[in-house]
Amino acid sequence: MKSLHYWNSVLALSLAGTVFAGYLAGTKLITGSCALSEPCPYVLGYPACWYGFGMFAMMFIISLRGRFISMKKTTMCRLGMRVISFIGILFAGTLVAKEIPMIFSPFGPSYAMGLPSCAYGLLFYIAIAVLSFVREDTARDVVDTALV
Repeated sequence: MKSLHYWNSVLALSLAGTVFAGYLAGTKLITGSCALSEPCPYVLGYPACWYGFGMFAMMFIISLRGRFISMKKTTMCRLGMRVISFIGILFAGTLVAKEIPMIFSPFGPSYAMGLPSCAYGLLFYIAIAVLSFVREDTARDVVDTALV
């Protein structure tokens, strides 16, 4: 994968995640209820969407920096994307794992988009993590295992 293509891809994914989590966090902040009318998990006394917004915003800033600086200086940006996306996978994955029993329960909540909003955040984190481990190679795409 070419570096410019990588940075454009993670820039788009992190922007989409920031907008989605920002909408959820803003609605929760203003109205006090979840934007999608579903249970809102709390972590350390704060809604989970606030943490998601923070992580996606950090990844968006890092991807902007990686996109517009010299290609030789993007190693730390890519490492930052790996670390934050891994933390996001653990964070959202834990929340989704806690909600799996409720998804299949006949008395569980109904989700506006079919799955809990954390599941969609998890998909964004996974996509960014996968992209961040594919490095540029002129012959073919290979997985970069140097920092695994």
